[in-house]
Amino acid sequence: MTESISPLAGKPAPASILIDVAKLVAAYANVHPDPANPAERVSFGTSGHRGSSLSASFNGDHVACITQAVCDYRTMRDIDGPLFIGIDTHALSAPAFDTALEVLAANNVTTMVAKGGEFTPTPAVSLAILEHNRGRERGLADGIVVTPSHNPPDNGGFKYNPPNGGPADTDITGWIEHQANGYLDRKLIGVRRIPLARARQADSIREYDFLDAYVGALVAVIDFDAIRAAGVRMGVDPLGGAGVHYWAPIAERYRLDLDVVSEEVDLRFAFMSVDWDGCIRMDPSSPYAMQRLIGLKDKYDVAFACDTDHDRHGVVTRSAGLMTPNHYLAVLSQDLFQRRTNWPTRAAIGKTVVTTVLIDRVARKLGRELYEVPVGFKWFSDGLLDGRLGFGCEESAGASVLRRDGCPWTTDKDGIVSALLSAELMAHGGRDPGELFDALTAELGRSCTDRVQVSATAAQRQALKGLHASDIAIDSVAGDKVTAKIDRAPGNGASIGGIRVSSDGGWFAARPSGTEDAYKIYAESFRDEVHLKQMLEEAQHIVDKAIGSA
Repeated sequence: MTESISPLAGKPAPASILIDVAKLVAAYANVHPDPANPAERVSFGTSGHRGSSLSASFNGDHVACITQAVCDYRTMRDIDGPLFIGIDTHALSAPAFDTALEVLAANNVTTMVAKGGEFTPTPAVSLAILEHNRGRERGLADGIVVTPSHNPPDNGGFKYNPPNGGPADTDITGWIEHQANGYLDRKLIGVRRIPLARARQADSIREYDFLDAYVGALVAVIDFDAIRAAGVRMGVDPLGGAGVHYWAPIAERYRLDLDVVSEEVDLRFAFMSVDWDGCIRMDPSSPYAMQRLIGLKDKYDVAFACDTDHDRHGVVTRSAGLMTPNHYLAVLSQDLFQRRTNWPTRAAIGKTVVTTVLIDRVARKLGRELYEVPVGFKWFSDGLLDGRLGFGCEESAGASVLRRDGCPWTTDKDGIVSALLSAELMAHGGRDPGELFDALTAELGRSCTDRVQVSATAAQRQALKGLHASDIAIDSVAGDKVTAKIDRAPGNGASIGGIRVSSDGGWFAARPSGTEDAYKIYAESFRDEVHLKQMLEEAQHIVDKAIGSA
């Protein structure tokens, strides 16, 4: 495989790889993108526009144009309620927030900002949108989250959530992207903007207590009584992210035995251990990035972490250490649908096409419909909103659920709830999630999963995105007969932006990265690690042959 592990992986971050915050922020303000360069235009991937000010891919011009495009979209769609906006702890998030505020105030958009300038997790924004819109047909709210998720410290990101509270779908992001790039092409002519001092004082800019609203509502989705009664001892590492100040109030309000490992916020994220590729990345599913919490696993019954905007989770147990997201999600899907007796009987289990087949087996066992979609949480939002889905999840450690009474909770990923549910699992099952996974696989079979990244040119990425199942001319993979080849998701018929090949012994899928010159290969073996490695190697050969030197 072309993916190689850095010698720095899992070690404390050396000073040589830490960002220069002042240089990064100065570039945000002073560097202007060239619209003629595709790499410097606005580009929405699966989770908004992302980039770095140092590469002219995330700068003040981008944010001003995107925010004006969001205002234009609101006008076009008659969305005239408040816009809830939150930010994470990346160095570029605060200046991007200021830029957005200047444009939102100039457009007279009622904008709800966090009380006291607090950081705001993605699920808290989603919840605020849904709470405002409950029972309304007019004056609907939407939102913006300024975050590049778990991306490295030099990155910035900007996401839009429409009135359904979830990530915007491709029709919306395509419109916003096109509109924003039009403003870039015209050197920002048409972008309304006022000075920051005036914007902060504008009547349309109002404070909202995201933290209190979110923490107070958690009891609707988490069985805190069971956790408290079982005496589950928990640890949490916020990884210096947007929920850093949420965990102590959660512990206090619900009287939990919960230690916050660290509340440090450092724009350089110097406290992180280095990820697999030698970069700092706040990925709670990475064993390299999670070294601090893994080292504390024997101190707690269960421990967990979230990424920078707290929409992804990582669960650490005494029995298994850091759980692979696929393993935890399989256990969680079974437990929730067995115990949430107030959920609609029609509620399906949602997963992406690159998430473990163990969830398919759980669905068959429980007699629940499986809803399988392309990568991107936006495909679950409407189903979580109307109750057609009880649970939606991605192998990249993102998930959300219904409330315990079967009503909507958040329609965007919620890392906080996903993490806390690990303690609820233990409280009810008497075993940690790792032990529960062993029990599940003893019944349904064990599998091995992995994901690797392979270098690819922009042309090759585009070729892979347009690949059809019929283009893959193979009858076997890793010694097993091919049983299915797809380029569209079984659940909704949407293009998966790549291909998935299934065999008697497992499956692999390939899709291009939306932000890097690479493509990703996902694989699952029903046999062992040796077979999994063979599948990954053959998959790369198959894909490289299919996309050639495009």
